[in-house]
Amino acid sequence: MNKFLKEFKERGFFYQCTSESELSELLNNQKIRAYIGFDCTAESLHVGSLLQIMCLRMLQNHGHQPIVLLGGGTTRIGDPSGKDKTRKILSEHEINKNQKNIEKILKKYLKTKNKKLEPIFVNNYSWLKNLNYITFLRSIGKHFTINKMLTFESVKTRLEREQSLSYMEFNYMILQAYDFLELNKKQKCSLQIGGSDQWGNIVNGVDLIKRYSGNHTYGLTTPLITLASGAKMGKTETGAIWLDEKYLSPYNYWQFWRNIDDRDVFKFLNFFTDISIKKINEIKDEEINNQKIILANETTAMLHGKNAAKKSEETAKKTFGENSLGSALPSISIKKEQLQNNFTIIDLIVMSKLETSKSEVRRLIKGNGIKINNKTINDEKLIINQKLFKENVIKLSLGKKRHIKVEVI
Repeated sequence: MNKFLKEFKERGFFYQCTSESELSELLNNQKIRAYIGFDCTAESLHVGSLLQIMCLRMLQNHGHQPIVLLGGGTTRIGDPSGKDKTRKILSEHEINKNQKNIEKILKKYLKTKNKKLEPIFVNNYSWLKNLNYITFLRSIGKHFTINKMLTFESVKTRLEREQSLSYMEFNYMILQAYDFLELNKKQKCSLQIGGSDQWGNIVNGVDLIKRYSGNHTYGLTTPLITLASGAKMGKTETGAIWLDEKYLSPYNYWQFWRNIDDRDVFKFLNFFTDISIKKINEIKDEEINNQKIILANETTAMLHGKNAAKKSEETAKKTFGENSLGSALPSISIKKEQLQNNFTIIDLIVMSKLETSKSEVRRLIKGNGIKINNKTINDEKLIINQKLFKENVIKLSLGKKRHIKVEVI
């Protein structure tokens, strides 16, 4: 078996492949270009996209060149896969802004100094914006049947639930297939990789290329990842785990990996780090918290740099083991004037966004789940005044995992 596919399987990335033996032979005989698409629906990706990013990284590590397709065009349509309602339509300005920031994030993960391996960034709006509808239907649309399109999971699910599926969204699978065709023609791309929910769209592209030009291309999918708790990867009780530090600090990113379920650690070491499979198997029997720290350090260093990872680990040790606040702890500011208006502990927590529900804050207080400077707060009517602040700073904690510095300005 080809070395790339072998590692892809051993790390648990493999779900489906259109022609595995043919793809293995191709990869053994030449260096290829493969692509993954990212729609630009937000200014940042979150960890739900991280497995796909790691696929591109693994491609590079095996000497192949990744193509990153940023869906400036398809973002205007909306992928119905896994969705139960139509995606919000963004303005052209929002899409362009999102695209630039996502590219910046991806460059943190992908090598850019080797010309033969550096990622090729493309925007499908460049070929979709000027399509002639009649010409497109005659040359591309004729290769698709409504019968087959209705069998795809993304379509079936919406129809079975009697949830509306716009004609605009219904066309998404044709446009994604056309993207693969364009990349095959212009960039000699021979492989598309995506999540298992993209299987139908990927197969469409492989079939279209074969019918249109006779070229052989391939599709490869990864399993959809959920946390052991059943939650969707990338989402938590406190919100999305963003890859842009503007939306999530390096410390909070580190904490996400440090606090994952014990059952996910081994799997995520394989998915989201560059540690060799052999080394991962060696540390499998280590104490679980040590494994979690390794995972948190590796993932944070990959995105934010080694210094940020080290600083986050040191801050966590101080936060959980000492009375020190830790310099990397997320912080908010409060004006002195606010402290003169019967500003309560509940007001402070809601302002901090650690919790938005006042009733939930009251429940946490009753359960001894709120602390200021590591001291439990039992009074929900506690007034926050200047006396509580040592050198104009306090540490506010909700449970064992959520901490923030509050500074008086």
